Amino acid sequence: MLPTVDAVYPAAKAVFRPWLQFGLRWTIEGASNIPTSGPVIVASNHVSYLDPLTLAWVADRRRRRVRFLAKVELFGKPVLGTLLRSAHQIPVNRGRSDSADALSAALAALRAGECVAVFPEGTISEDFEPMRGKSGTARLAQASGVDVVPVGLWGTHRLLTKHRRPSPAWGVAQVAVVGAPVHVSAEEHVRDATLRIMDAITACVARARERYPQHPKPGDDAWWWRDPETATAHRRPA
Repeated sequence: MLPTVDAVYPAAKAVFRPWLQFGLRWTIEGASNIPTSGPVIVASNHVSYLDPLTLAWVADRRRRRVRFLAKVELFGKPVLGTLLRSAHQIPVNRGRSDSADALSAALAALRAGECVAVFPEGTISEDFEPMRGKSGTARLAQASGVDVVPVGLWGTHRLLTKHRRPSPAWGVAQVAVVGAPVHVSAEEHVRDATLRIMDAITACVARARERYPQHPKPGDDAWWWRDPETATAHRRPA
């Protein structure tokens, strides 16, 4: 039988809850698009190493526990790897033939009625603009018959992201916009389905930027700021 995330999840939630609840200034829109029960695929953009935590927090508003598809390299990290394995998260060998194992594990999780979360871009976007998605999310949706719920995250890249020193701070805004479910039919070309999924995620990212309540002050280094419209203008191959 497929192991569940129940054993470790409460402990991890207790550890991270104070920071997630009180350390960030939250705005969440459209959370009701995540069903409170039954299988669901949640697909998000990726701008921060903290995205899995914030995405799990959004799902928790709907009382959902999340099983992530994560690149296999993360399972080799001393502390993070132990946590991922203990919570039965799903390793993905990108570009390898055994990536089919991840699809099988994700399908099993969906058949058990779980919430499976994916980052279709496959890695953090270094300029924070949405990239072209990998086909795995669309293939999972086709194989399972489960809709994809798109999410746009914006904010915690200011704290922790690729190629920048961590910048811990209290009260940084985090916006999450959850869009309407995207259905992928069995007959649709996986390339077209992937584009539709990424278009939906990109729309959520643009909306999250519109709703972002904090702005750079005059003279500040505005490296983290992006205008909403650039989300769609700069989508490019990964």
